[in-house]
Amino acid sequence: MSILEIADLTKDYGDFLLDKVSFSIPQGAIMGLIGENGAGKTTTINIILNEIAKDGGTVSIFEKDHIQCETEIKNAVGVVFDDSPLPDLYTAVEIEKVFSCIYSAWEHRAFEQYIKKFELPVSKPIKNFPRGMKVKLCFAIALSHNSQLLILDEATSGLDPIMRDEIMDILLDFVQDENHSILFSSHITNDLEKIADYITFIHKGKILFSKTKDELIYHYGIIHCGAACFDSLDKSEIIAYRKQDYEWQVLVADKDTAQKKYKNCVVDNATLDDIMLFYVKGEKQ
Repeated sequence: MSILEIADLTKDYGDFLLDKVSFSIPQGAIMGLIGENGAGKTTTINIILNEIAKDGGTVSIFEKDHIQCETEIKNAVGVVFDDSPLPDLYTAVEIEKVFSCIYSAWEHRAFEQYIKKFELPVSKPIKNFPRGMKVKLCFAIALSHNSQLLILDEATSGLDPIMRDEIMDILLDFVQDENHSILFSSHITNDLEKIADYITFIHKGKILFSKTKDELIYHYGIIHCGAACFDSLDKSEIIAYRKQDYEWQVLVADKDTAQKKYKNCVVDNATLDDIMLFYVKGEKQ
């Protein structure tokens, strides 16, 4: 069962088109959504949450239509954006009073535990919180009403590496329950390499691929070679290539085969950043 499934999602702004975006997230899985700024990540998330209207396509959450069952669905979805929408004059205690009325499954004890874990002040107005502290409070809220799906949009960008690592552990614990899933849009690809099960890459409003993270990290590779070696490569194996001074860099989907086949070339592992760069900036055959 897919906890989130979107098919042929379309939104036309005139100068930007979200073009038939489709992907799904199985139960118990973390999907990393990557792409450069303006690629359509936030637009996709806002349509999923019915914050903006789609022009076409379908969104199903918990096997239910995201508009027809919006109230029921949102009661079981935790959301954290990169900027805090919380009222500045409220304290954490006052915020809990608000959200405990919004969510039918609000858990006071869980919220209290996260407040302590994140070392958040309970009586200080949110306007006096630094950015990272606001993000922590949003995580505390998202995790305190029995959410089954977390939707995170650049949610860890304001956190230091130590706090980000702690959040990664919390997210991994969250999906130990196989009824839970996470959609995690982030430009911090190191975080996604640590915890994601799947990676969906969106570029200029189109999905370029949606694959398991292991396939990308453990199988994709970069061939480093000179012009003669480049000319000898099987062009059907090339995803994209870049010319750097006197060296050719070539992204391939099977690094082990490349190492065996092209013994005079150096073949390195490819990171998510590398893969994004080749897809966006590289040349195609």
